[in-house]
Amino acid sequence: MIETVTSMFGSANMNSLIKSGGAVLTVLLVVPAVFKLVIVTIDEGEAAIRTRNGRPIIRKRARGTHVAGEVVVLGPGSHAVFPILAWYRRVDTRVRSTDLPARQLTGSAGQQHLVHASFDWRPVVTGADLRVFELEVVHVTERTGNIVGAALRDLVRSDGRLELPMNVDLSAAVLDACADRVRTACGIELLSVVITGDALTDGYLLATAFSGAAVGPADDLTTARATAVLSAHLARTA
Repeated sequence: MIETVTSMFGSANMNSLIKSGGAVLTVLLVVPAVFKLVIVTIDEGEAAIRTRNGRPIIRKRARGTHVAGEVVVLGPGSHAVFPILAWYRRVDTRVRSTDLPARQLTGSAGQQHLVHASFDWRPVVTGADLRVFELEVVHVTERTGNIVGAALRDLVRSDGRLELPMNVDLSAAVLDACADRVRTACGIELLSVVITGDALTDGYLLATAFSGAAVGPADDLTTARATAVLSAHLARTA
């Protein structure tokens, strides 16, 4: 047994062992490393913008379904890339949802509504939208929330009715009012806006009860709610 083990480390056997080991290491380590240098795999739900010197590569001429001026984007799948000279930047393209806190919005007639909003969005990685590179610099959800909130406030402020429109109608109106501005200012696509809540606030109900304004048949429910709120308020302060 000892002679067998010793014979394995002879010059000829050692050379064969080194060659075999080197071949195995080359197949297991070197080939995958080289393959990784020239192949990039983009997973589902993300894209990669090709860049040169840190700047996006823009198509100079139309080709196939692409038009001139578009950003060169790699979609899901494996793509060959020239090492060192052509870099890429991954972008998460999954849809994200952001909730806005409930806000008390005042209508044109002085009524106050408690309204909650949320919106779905995703980065824009096609066409000529380059602001996707600012997603790490600009607080996208905060800026978009401010734009959506401002549009919602303007729509409620300009509505002279006591009750707000249906939530689905108000949601569509807010989306139409601010989608273009969000894309220009933030470089993201605003997919949908969901408005929930239409409760008149206690402040408006108390103001209505104290004012003693004339009440029509359509306002009986509001009057009852205002009276209940006023009674509860007087009971707490007594």
